[in-house]
Amino acid sequence: MSRARVPKSAWRAGLGLFALAAVAAGYRARPSLGAVDFLSYFTTLSNLIGAFALLAGAVPGLHGRRAVDWLRGAAALYLAITGTVYALLMGGHVGDWADWAQHRIMPIAVPLDWLLFATAHPLRAWRTLLGWLAFPLAYLGYTMAYGSVTSWYPYPFLDAARYGYGPFTSCTFLIAALFVVLAALLIGWADLYRRRSGTVLREART
Repeated sequence: MSRARVPKSAWRAGLGLFALAAVAAGYRARPSLGAVDFLSYFTTLSNLIGAFALLAGAVPGLHGRRAVDWLRGAAALYLAITGTVYALLMGGHVGDWADWAQHRIMPIAVPLDWLLFATAHPLRAWRTLLGWLAFPLAYLGYTMAYGSVTSWYPYPFLDAARYGYGPFTSCTFLIAALFVVLAALLIGWADLYRRRSGTVLREART
């Protein structure tokens, strides 16, 4: 590993371990919540994906690989959505440090990591967009199926039977639009980053 990569890898490893600790602390703080229900929160899943993406990006043999960078971009998208939706639709209240970590720190730190160190690999816009959106679509399908069986939903606006289909439809469409817009911005930024990095590298060689 080059010396220039040491601070970046240390930052990612430390942040990834911090995220895992926050998820574990959040689970311990809610003993009445079963493991399946706890893992049914998008917040939990997005933080776990972010942690694994950061840790993979810190490993010397995996650093900068296309698949790892793709995962880092997806994590940046999911955590940006987590922070935005929690602030706009869930009231934005945070309690202990684990809440702060999962709803405030990680939703800022992981997208920031992407903005500072995007990817040197070209991203096929539509393929990347659809790939990143596959997980939230699968999550929505799982949540609705699980809720129909258990009558439990991780977020109130997803409980259409109780709160009505109006709030359900408006909230899901709003979140879907946020996903598409933020994904497009992250992909566009990665392209600008790659072009800029290539220009700087060529100028350094001349």
